Amino acid sequence: MDLFEELRGLGVNIDEGLNRLGGNEALYKRLLGTFTKSIKSYSLNPDFGSDEYVEITEKAHAIKGVSGNLSITPIYEAYSQIVSLMRCDQPDKAKDVLKNVLPVQDKIVNCIEKYM
Repeated sequence: MDLFEELRGLGVNIDEGLNRLGGNEALYKRLLGTFTKSIKSYSLNPDFGSDEYVEITEKAHAIKGVSGNLSITPIYEAYSQIVSLMRCDQPDKAKDVLKNVLPVQDKIVNCIEKYM
């Protein structure tokens, strides 16, 4: 099994992501490496407090953008929900979505790092 096969198994739409980049696999792989760095620098703790709402929303929006550009669908969909819920003043629901996506996110990041 290779990187793309494993990511497909985790719900990543590799073909769509590659299509956005004109089929350039080397560029896509390089951007996956950038994605893992973004995840680490914008990491979110599901136990965030009310004083962190603006920061959480901004970080979630950044992760949403990076994952959307690469068609990392499970993460994109979850962070889209988190951003929406935070903007609608529903942080408890956003926390639940975050708690559910973190294990999936960890699997995807670990998979990428395994091949980099």
